[in-house]
Amino acid sequence: MKITQKIQQATKNDKVWWSFEYFPPRTAQGLQNLLDRIERMRALGPEFIDITWNAGGRTSDLTSEMVKTCQGLIGIETCMHLTCTNMPKEKVDIALRDAKQSGCRNVLALRGDPPMGKDEWEAVDGGFVHGIDLVKHIRHEYGDYFDIAVAGFPQHMLLPEEDLKNEIRWLKEKIDAGVSFIFTQMFYDVELFISWVKAIRAAGITIPVVPGIAPIQTWNGFQRATSLAQVAIPQYFLDALEPVKNDDEKVREIGTRLVADMCRRILKEDIGVRGLHFYTMNLEKGTKMLLEELNLVPRIETIKPLPWRQCLTPTRRQETIRPIFWANRTKSYISRTENWDEYPNGRFGDSRSPAYGELDGYGVWIKQTKENALKLWGHPTTFADITSLFSRFCTSELSALPWSDQAPSVETSVIAKHLAKINELGFLTINSQPAVNGARSDDKVFGWGPSNGYVYQKAYLEFFVNPTLLGLLLTHIERDSNITYYVINKRGDLRTNTHSDGPNAVTWGVFPGKEIVQPTIVEAVSFMAWKDEAYELGTQWAKLYEHDSPSHKLIADLMETSFLVNVVHNDFHGSDAIFQPFYKAGAEYLAQQSAPAVNGH
Repeated sequence: MKITQKIQQATKNDKVWWSFEYFPPRTAQGLQNLLDRIERMRALGPEFIDITWNAGGRTSDLTSEMVKTCQGLIGIETCMHLTCTNMPKEKVDIALRDAKQSGCRNVLALRGDPPMGKDEWEAVDGGFVHGIDLVKHIRHEYGDYFDIAVAGFPQHMLLPEEDLKNEIRWLKEKIDAGVSFIFTQMFYDVELFISWVKAIRAAGITIPVVPGIAPIQTWNGFQRATSLAQVAIPQYFLDALEPVKNDDEKVREIGTRLVADMCRRILKEDIGVRGLHFYTMNLEKGTKMLLEELNLVPRIETIKPLPWRQCLTPTRRQETIRPIFWANRTKSYISRTENWDEYPNGRFGDSRSPAYGELDGYGVWIKQTKENALKLWGHPTTFADITSLFSRFCTSELSALPWSDQAPSVETSVIAKHLAKINELGFLTINSQPAVNGARSDDKVFGWGPSNGYVYQKAYLEFFVNPTLLGLLLTHIERDSNITYYVINKRGDLRTNTHSDGPNAVTWGVFPGKEIVQPTIVEAVSFMAWKDEAYELGTQWAKLYEHDSPSHKLIADLMETSFLVNVVHNDFHGSDAIFQPFYKAGAEYLAQQSAPAVNGH
């Protein structure tokens, strides 16, 4: 969706909105950490995010990749910066093409700063000279596909009168060339901002103005940022902050209050501004504190339309169904299926498709670095060490496992004790969901979808288990007609008690005026594809340890001998029913293990 459409929608509903800006980090680990942070900060409810284009275009490829990830994997509307600096026309066209393919519909067009090591800005051969040239090129090549933003500078109000008139005239020329809205540079003098907005309105500029708000994190950071941008600082800011400049916590506390007061004044003033754009500097706490101080809270409808995160890329915007197996590895699933064009009416495509991609697109990998993984999981030498790790993960004492990129979801806490117990019995769970019988769609734990609806779930468990314990479990499962299962080994031999080749919906929602939505399924062919990835993750875990070490041998043998199993309890009324066969099988297995030998056997 275009940002101007979001602004219009918010204005119609008389709602204040907000957005966040991030910049591409310089290291691979920094990038991964930033993507994790963007994922977390999505819960703060931004209408969109904005990814910068580094001076000189040095991070241009990374910006494009981040836009693709944020649109596709994180599922949040993204605006891409694009500058003229060190950018020949061909490179601009590649960036715009990639943005469109990612579903990005918003571009901030800038001339940019001088390249590194140079004091004066200069165009490259075949490049653009002014920001307006870039605006005209985008409009010529893409019509009205993109919303185009440009930068605005409230600081210009301090210029001599003739210079101010020129700046406003040049801004008006950009607007007339096809600009959709304006992002302002950061500022702290609210009077300057208000007078600037009134000045450009008087000059006939009527498009939306989005004020750039920079949270105050530390005294040194505040001084450096305002000095680089040559931003005027009101004296009362300095009077409040300078006495506590050596106390970062106090600077952030007072700075948050000062900036919040500025934001309240902007929103209260009759200048048509109902949104705030936060320059996060890739930091989380300052922005969160500012939103809390302003009492701005996210709206659940904008955050969770489905139980899993939707893609915003053009080919997947209507996707409404996914297999449950990749619930903890969304990036892998999207990578496998990103080239599909088989989403008729939003329904799940046939996983027999030859377009069903290779593992993870780039090969299977564990998210943690070796150093972090060893800190998390230590050096297990017995099966009891393994079961303890899995059990601790289920109770949130451990933040990750090789099969789960993140800590357990909130809904897992409902069944955490059951999960911990069956893991201790030897069922190593890697995925699960509790039974839900008609929770409201606005429920804080289980809710998703439009207002005034009800959501349902069948209980689901997926786990590794040894052959003996599996045999005992299946004996009990097959006595219960409500339970269906799939069992597969590393070679790919599949066993099941279901007689249907079709999908089994394990999550669904009932909403006013809509068909029943079934967004999560269990399906045999997808399970067989997931199997390779599940076993490979265990193998990668083993490879973190020296080849002949006890830990390597323990985990490698576990992957060779264990079966991968998924179980669905199809009666969603019984919240604990799925666990009963596991408890019975586990008790029998323990009894067998502790039984005394008879006649030497």
